[in-house]
Amino acid sequence: MLAIAGGKGGVGKTTTALGLAAALPDRPLVVDADRDMPNLHALAGVPAIDVDGPHDCPEHACRVLPVSGEDTPSVDRRLGRLQTRETDSHTLVDTPAGAGVDAATPLQIADGVVLVSTACAPALRDAAKTASMARAVGTPVVGAVLTRTAARPPNAADLLGCPLLATVPDVADRPLDDRRVRERYEAAATALLDIESL
Repeated sequence: MLAIAGGKGGVGKTTTALGLAAALPDRPLVVDADRDMPNLHALAGVPAIDVDGPHDCPEHACRVLPVSGEDTPSVDRRLGRLQTRETDSHTLVDTPAGAGVDAATPLQIADGVVLVSTACAPALRDAAKTASMARAVGTPVVGAVLTRTAARPPNAADLLGCPLLATVPDVADRPLDDRRVRERYEAAATALLDIESL
């Protein structure tokens, strides 16, 4: 289970979760753990309620489990069940921003963390704080994706303490429909699979 995390809201965590899911094999499960801003269902184009479990999302070749407005214990229990479930595919958890308990729980349960940030200094600093929080709960940070940029800021990998998996260009509308964006998430997924095989 990989937590898709970053310190700031609006940096592209949800888009990255879906972009990676579309590029990973075996129809990954993408779980919305962001109770404050649950928008995974909207971006994936699936219903907001998970009556019978995850929704198929053919457009992104994955399955989506929306947050459904649940309270914190329910989200925590659901993540705990996912942690113990045997599966052949990846599970990506779209985490909330910040450093509160809502953000810490998915980090603690995950097997690894993928940081998401824009290339601006404040967002990178917040992503570095998220990396520190993940490491404090014993979860390795396996890589980072920088969004809305084509450039790799110098020393970003050193600041975050992990490899940069990809930079994703800025696209105004529906970024996952853009070929360049999909290619960058494919590169990030390939890098992730290489890391996991080590």
